[in-house]
Amino acid sequence: MGDLVLAIDQGTTGTTALLVTQTLEVLGKVNVEFPNHYPEPGHVEHDADQIWDSVRAAVTGVLERTGASADRIAAIGVTNQRETSLFWDRATGRPIHRALVWQDRRTADRCRALRDDGREALFKERTGLVLDPYFSGTKAEWTLDHVPGARERAERGELAFGTIDTWVAYKLAGVHVTDPSNASRTLLYDLNRMRWDEELCALLRVPTAALPEVAPSSQIYGHTRSVGFLPDGIPVAGLIGDQQGALFGQACFSKGMAKCTYGTGAFILMNTGAAPVGSDHGMLTTVGWKVGDQVVYALEGSAFVAGAAVQWLRDGLGLVKHAAEIEALAASVPDSGGVVFVPALTGLGAPHWRPDARGLVSGITRGTTAAHLARAALDGIVLQIDDILRAMSADLGAPLAELRVDGGASANDLLMQRQADLLEVQCVRPTIVETTALGSGLLAGLAVGLWSTTDEVARAWHEDRRFLPAGNAEELARTRRLWQEAVARA
Repeated sequence: MGDLVLAIDQGTTGTTALLVTQTLEVLGKVNVEFPNHYPEPGHVEHDADQIWDSVRAAVTGVLERTGASADRIAAIGVTNQRETSLFWDRATGRPIHRALVWQDRRTADRCRALRDDGREALFKERTGLVLDPYFSGTKAEWTLDHVPGARERAERGELAFGTIDTWVAYKLAGVHVTDPSNASRTLLYDLNRMRWDEELCALLRVPTAALPEVAPSSQIYGHTRSVGFLPDGIPVAGLIGDQQGALFGQACFSKGMAKCTYGTGAFILMNTGAAPVGSDHGMLTTVGWKVGDQVVYALEGSAFVAGAAVQWLRDGLGLVKHAAEIEALAASVPDSGGVVFVPALTGLGAPHWRPDARGLVSGITRGTTAAHLARAALDGIVLQIDDILRAMSADLGAPLAELRVDGGASANDLLMQRQADLLEVQCVRPTIVETTALGSGLLAGLAVGLWSTTDEVARAWHEDRRFLPAGNAEELARTRRLWQEAVARA
């Protein structure tokens, strides 16, 4: 057996391939971008063949860059942009339409009609989700309604439906399979019974004959065959949605552990253990992963704007030339000088769910400088996350144990220290920040025996830096009070 894991992270703008050793050393990484398509306002699509071309290029590139032989690959793990989905012909393997991306809003009216019809409570109870175009169930319905003959072909079992993990696994190994973390993002999957829900499928008119098998997140689903750029016979053995992949890649294996990925937005997941936890505070309930017979559930919340706030300060206001300069500018003043920045540039996400909210800066005086605004922007990012994590802790009925951090903005030490101060818990940054891809690789490695247990994985996980809370209680209380007042205005 080989000694490496190939992790494929299929994202919204590109695909990353990672080669990882048993000691969790990243031998190499290659990212290959592909285009998004915008046929009309609110519509966002991907060409599935372009996605596959990016997978081929990323995998080929990382093998060439590292000089590693493909024979050393013991298993392949796949993680993916979760709600993007498509149908393809089972006989030919050809997609019948472009994939509809998670950002696509074309089914907003359909979701509104379902809410007006009183269906929201049913969907929330069964799936843990809200009725929103974000999720792939109404995308599937739209495709079957708008591609001539598609619904009849799907009912006859001639079409296969899948999220992007399913598409990549199909292209690698010819299997039609997904895992519970992805299935739980479709509006079609019962979280409690862990199976496709026939009533919800009927409501959205999606034939169950088109749906993939739901298998554990760590299992040999099939082996590579006729791929061209990889030899036949490599086990495809890990499937997981991207944010759950990051939770696993951060070794958040205990109830109450949480991770935050700081990207354009911020995605927060908290491990809630072996039972789903409903939210009274605007969070989503989702499957974390399934390994063997053990299912781990999670609460999820997202802030729409995190790193995008820094990009706005750079591109919109010209405060800095490069995003990395924001830390030094913000650190040049001891605090924000009473300035509060609510980064609701595209509305407010959890726990507020106010798409009509707008960004707001308050507390400006004659003495306010660019540095104060930069400091307020960093505070605005971490205060959103503080709101989300406190809401999650209230849902779980237990305090946050610690926060593990990753994503581009986690490199900002001032931001991470401020997050620890406000949360009043330790924030831990790992040595490998490609935690999304790493999670899928770890699951694949577990399936083939490179690691025997999650305890062994946890021992192999290494931290880069731990940020200890060191805030002044009076200053933190004042910061939170001014923040809540500003959010109410926003």
